[in-house]
Formats: sequence, structure tokens, C-alpha cells
Amino acid sequence: MKGFKKFVLDIVMGAVIPILILNNLSRPLGAPAAYVIAALVPVVYILVDTLVITRRFNFITSYTASTAILNGALAFWFVDGILYAFKDTASAIMNLLLFGGSVIIGRPILRFFLLQALNPDTPQRHTTIGELMKENPVARSLAIGTLIITADSLIIGLANFWLNYSNVVAPFGTELFNLQIAQVNAFTRVAFPVFGLASYSIGIGLVFRAMYRCLPSEQGKSQVESDFMKMIDLWRAQRGAAALQPEPAAALPDSDRLNL
Repeated sequence: MKGFKKFVLDIVMGAVIPILILNNLSRPLGAPAAYVIAALVPVVYILVDTLVITRRFNFITSYTASTAILNGALAFWFVDGILYAFKDTASAIMNLLLFGGSVIIGRPILRFFLLQALNPDTPQRHTTIGELMKENPVARSLAIGTLIITADSLIIGLANFWLNYSNVVAPFGTELFNLQIAQVNAFTRVAFPVFGLASYSIGIGLVFRAMYRCLPSEQGKSQVESDFMKMIDLWRAQRGAAALQPEPAAALPDSDRLNL
């Protein structure tokens, strides 16, 4: 439920409030001022949540804060037409390059997201999860999951560019420009996060499925009932025991057997 509330709050701060500002304050404040305020609301929300409320400085929060800072800086790039469509698609382009590039260099970025999200409570468990992610089925699922999110960024980026290019046609600094942005955002700022959430869920689900196939369950429990970190400990113990097992002696050739 906590995750759902956070998702709803993200929609409210990232879509509902900016749209209300664009629709209702463009005339009293002036179109440029209303545009900047609407653009900065989600940026301030993310930075306050990261730096003041949660105060967690890790890979995920750094990524989120970097995206917010990029969008905040772009809010002061006053353009329209095709340049505005490109500007509004910058986050999707950044995701496309980041996720796609990580697969190309052989270090799927989903690995770092998951390692941070799992939040192992000891260095030993952190190392063990890292070793588990190197297992062929898990490593393959990490690459596939990252590619799914890359495809999500590509689809969202193309759709977002086309919607803005086709519908935001008024000059910057006019009330009509702000109203057109509000109309486009009413769809993109709600539909795209839902689409993205589905893509992330599929990608992460593939990885967890591969991890669970490698992990043993606790004695007397199914994997669903077992604690994930305890399964990690069991997997590490089994690997350690297997490493201590002496290798079986090689069978003697038939000629040597005859000599004996």
C-alpha cells in the first residue's frame, strides 16, 4: 500500500498540480512564469523527497535526483516547436542511452538498481548477491530485463516526441502554448508512468524468477515462504561446501588396470 500511495503522490506532484498551474495561472501570472513554476514543481518534489525526507544517498536516489536536475535546468530553455518536443523527451533519451549503453558494455544497469533495492544488511550478503547475479541464468535475465526497460524508454520517447511535436504548436510565452502543454501532459504524465511501471515490473520479475531458480529454500518451507536473505545465506553455504569437496579421482586407463 505504501508503494501505491507513493505512486499516486508522484502522479499528483508530477502531473496534476503542474497541469492545474498551466490551466489556471497562465493568465494571472503570465504564461512564461506559469510555465516555469509548473515545470519546477516535480523537480522540487523529487529533490525534497531525496535530500530532506528520505535522506538516502545511493545509486537509485542519485539517478532520480540527476533526472530531476536535468529537467529543472531544461525548464529555463525557452523553446517551442520541434525543439520543445526534443526538450520534453530529454529524460527518455537519457534513459535510453543509460540502459541501452549499459547492456552494450556488458554491465546491465538493472543489476545496480536491484542490488540497491534489495539492501543487503551485511557486506557478506552484499557480496553473495553480487556473485549470484553473475550466475548465467541471472546474468542473462539482467540483460533481458535491462533491454525491456530500454525498449520502454524508446517507445515512450518516440510517443512523447510525436505527441508534443503534433499538439504543442503555439509560440512559447503564450497562454495557448501552456494550455497545449497541459493537454498533452494530461495523457503523457499519467499513461507513461503506468506503462513504465509495467515494463520495470516485467524486467525485475524476470530477474527474480532467475534468482529464485538458483536459490535453495529453507528446510521445511517453500521458496515463497522462505526469507530471501536466508536463502542467500543457504546458497552461500552450499557453494562453500561444494568448494571444499575433494574432486573424485580420475579413473585409471584399461592398460594400467591390467598392469595392476
